[in-house]
Amino acid sequence: MTPHRSTYAALVATLLATSGLAQTATGDDNLNLRFTNGIVAIAEDKIITVDDVRREVTPLIPQIQREARNEQEFNQKLDALQDNAIQNLIDRVLIIKDFQKDDKKHVPENFIDNQIADQLNEQFDNDRSKFLAYLRARGTTMRDYRKEVEEDIIYNYMMHQQHKSQSIVSPVRIEQYYKENKDRFYQDDSVHLRLIQLSRASGQTDGELKGQSEAILLRLRSGEKFEDLAKEYSSDSRRAKGGDWGWMKRSDLKPEFSEPLFAVKKGECSEPVVLPEGCFLLYAEDRKYAGIQPLDEVRDQIERILVQQMGREYEDRWLERLRRNGYVKHF
Repeated sequence: MTPHRSTYAALVATLLATSGLAQTATGDDNLNLRFTNGIVAIAEDKIITVDDVRREVTPLIPQIQREARNEQEFNQKLDALQDNAIQNLIDRVLIIKDFQKDDKKHVPENFIDNQIADQLNEQFDNDRSKFLAYLRARGTTMRDYRKEVEEDIIYNYMMHQQHKSQSIVSPVRIEQYYKENKDRFYQDDSVHLRLIQLSRASGQTDGELKGQSEAILLRLRSGEKFEDLAKEYSSDSRRAKGGDWGWMKRSDLKPEFSEPLFAVKKGECSEPVVLPEGCFLLYAEDRKYAGIQPLDEVRDQIERILVQQMGREYEDRWLERLRRNGYVKHF
């Protein structure tokens, strides 16, 4: 329902028309059959129309067309998508109304002005004539558009406040979740790999490659950083990043690399690995051993999971209260 989404929906509708999908997206989407008078619902004092639902659904139709295996499945997905859009539109009205019940709450005019200025710049290249043409094409007045923008601001603010209120998780709940879901925190044996690749020059022998690598290892053992040596010597694609290939599991690497790499400890380098294409030095920046990760290592991850769960639960209860106390009539 935001101005941005309406613009996008219009563009998608144009694309659908050129690709032969417009009939499914508009005329044959069953909305006119489901709601013969063009009205889907009334929420508080707002009428929600078939066109409102269509604007929400149209951009998502190509995705469900790709996912559906047959026409029956597509129609089921389309009905579910429409029902979800209808509920979201109703909830949006109830959320905005909940904000407006408090006489002390209001959106400052300059907030609306700034939002419109941003949209004018981002969507219409700061061309006011294009913006006004867009409003005329929609049959929308500037006053109505300002109201849409104000409602967008209110809706986003209210949703943010709900999520913000559920951002604290007790240590006890984190520990309980860890105990009940330990299997989720199993990790494979892995190494944070840095690598130096010495590419083989034409006619270069294994012995010559080993000699180059031994000189590098001598500098490493004398205290120089592997990262700096990789930037100086390596010919691989991660040279500028100090040969950093990130975390690797055994299964990520071919045996020629995994066997020497997983034999070293954190902060150690493998012996030179000589292959037809060149010579490689494999450095274990860090190690993670196979097993259940300790609680301290996954505490932040669990906290994020629980915050999301609590946010969904709290939002569901909040919306259920708004639906119970608000006026909604379905058609």
